[in-house]
Amino acid sequence: MAKHGKKYIAALAKVNSDENYQPAAAMDLVRETAVTKFDSTVEVHLRMGLDPRQADQQVRDVVVLPNGLGKTVRVAVFAQGEGATNARAAGADLVVDDDETFNKVAGGWLEFDVAISTPELMGKVGRLGRVLGPRGLMPNPKAGTVVGNEDIAKAINEAKAGRVEFRLDKTANIHVQVGKVSFPAEKLLENFSVLMEAIKKAKPSGAKGSYIRRITLASTMGPGVKVDVNAAQSMHDIE
Repeated sequence: MAKHGKKYIAALAKVNSDENYQPAAAMDLVRETAVTKFDSTVEVHLRMGLDPRQADQQVRDVVVLPNGLGKTVRVAVFAQGEGATNARAAGADLVVDDDETFNKVAGGWLEFDVAISTPELMGKVGRLGRVLGPRGLMPNPKAGTVVGNEDIAKAINEAKAGRVEFRLDKTANIHVQVGKVSFPAEKLLENFSVLMEAIKKAKPSGAKGSYIRRITLASTMGPGVKVDVNAAQSMHDIE
């Protein structure tokens, strides 16, 4: 069992592990119990009542958080001709429209956080699966990262503004970042509310019984704070 430092133990003492907190109280507690010297990320961990092995119980979608993630997002675009021109005009950090740059990425040069591709280049980008896949960088239509030339600027702007992808993992959990502890509490709550609404809308047809079983908020390396599931799911209705 890992040993925790004094800061973590003191932070943990502030959290009642038996209580399911109201969203606002939970977010305040997460900010109060941040233990890192750097600006911690606020994470949402959802335990879902789904079977990841069933095709009709998958969850995968994207949401644009209104207040972003508080970090600079570097965007790479795989496009040619008009698409490449549009990508440069929209502020892409890297445009892959020649073999030299493509081979650089194939060799493991991954100085970007989001990859966008036009449909016609996906055959070529597919060859980068071994490099992009493990890092979650493979463009995907469901994630809004495979787009036509006319939609490249919108995709770049959304990625830089705070578009995040959420998906059910093999252990029936969903993990999503919603900002930094330095954000005002109301901005974190707004991001959390928009995320919860998107997860509700993404409920798969095969879902049975309790869709969301448990919600935990935490800062990087900080203690987890349990959130009242019903309150979290109705946040958007209250606003």
